[in-house]
Amino acid sequence: MPLAWAFFLLTAVPAAAQEIIELPGEDRWLEPHFEEVYRFGTLFGEEWQEFGRVRKVAFDGAGQLYVFDSQTLHIHVVDGSGGLRRTLGGPGDGPGEIRRAQRFAVMPDGSVVVGDIGHLAYQIFDGDYERRVRMGFGDAGGTLWDFVADPAGDALFSAVGSQMLLFQATGDPLTHTTRPIERLDLTGEVVARDTVVDGWLPPGVEWLMSGSREPIEFGPRMLLGVLPDGTVAFSDSSAYAIKLVRPGAGVHRILRRPLQPVRVTNRMKEAEKDRQRQGPFPPGMERYERERIDGLVFSEVVSIVRELGVGWDGEIWVQRRGEEPIDDDGPIDVLTVDGRYLGSYRAGAVEMPDAFGPDRLVAFIEEDELGVQTVVVKRVLGL
Repeated sequence: MPLAWAFFLLTAVPAAAQEIIELPGEDRWLEPHFEEVYRFGTLFGEEWQEFGRVRKVAFDGAGQLYVFDSQTLHIHVVDGSGGLRRTLGGPGDGPGEIRRAQRFAVMPDGSVVVGDIGHLAYQIFDGDYERRVRMGFGDAGGTLWDFVADPAGDALFSAVGSQMLLFQATGDPLTHTTRPIERLDLTGEVVARDTVVDGWLPPGVEWLMSGSREPIEFGPRMLLGVLPDGTVAFSDSSAYAIKLVRPGAGVHRILRRPLQPVRVTNRMKEAEKDRQRQGPFPPGMERYERERIDGLVFSEVVSIVRELGVGWDGEIWVQRRGEEPIDDDGPIDVLTVDGRYLGSYRAGAVEMPDAFGPDRLVAFIEEDELGVQTVVVKRVLGL
């Protein structure tokens, strides 16, 4: 497989309609300036702060923070000083109750969408429970991928090839030749899907909806963020190329830095196999896991971009890989949607925020050595 594929940029519209902005190759280091606003979550605090497992937090347009505990299936709404406003959801089968879920999204107006894989529906709360929208899996089943809110409301964006939340097969598995980004319309009784852009799938790699074929090791991740004006920012290649899409108009801008992916060597491959062979493995799965590891498929190069986040002021945060191929905690670049490079935080100086909010608010989910989680809200200064 030629190395050139790593730098391929899929174009959804004619090249003449795209603006390619070449950003500086040399890092300009930023000093982290953050003001802590509040924090909560403790074994010794109020009962609602004794989290089971917080996987996701999100802000609304008023700066309130929503905390989804996927173990208790409660959504806690926290005001600007860290006090509890109300709690939504909870386990059960009744209206407004959740069977099983890992992800949610919050619209700027404060409405909440929970991807309830137990009900195979999106549960919508608008101050209180409002309704369910069926996921609309067909006769062959379907897959639920991670999703983010459409700032315009009543819709989500989701990318095939991002984090898989559910696979349900009742027929032959479906095969993809691209990684499409879809807009999920929630205005009806059943979700309506519309492809916004086709993301790139590396040549020769078969992506099965069943997940029976793992993504290639060290290969390009499908990363997605949505800016306040509805512009979709995504990364789908091994190179450093952040693509901006307007729904209905395709890719209109690409932000690139001249950073080169590192070629994968046989030594890297064996080191990764040895690392995975250390386990631990689920009970009864060791033989299967070792066979899987022996058959790992590797990318030709190590992808650069590992995580992507978007701020409410039009900023795009891009986390690069660290020194080792599996190191996701490299420097974090801060770009703007109009193509300016504001600088980079050194590796380890700043964590990628778990949520971005208005007025430069950011939230982090922290966990101590005992597994106790704390949510910390800060304000970014100095950018």
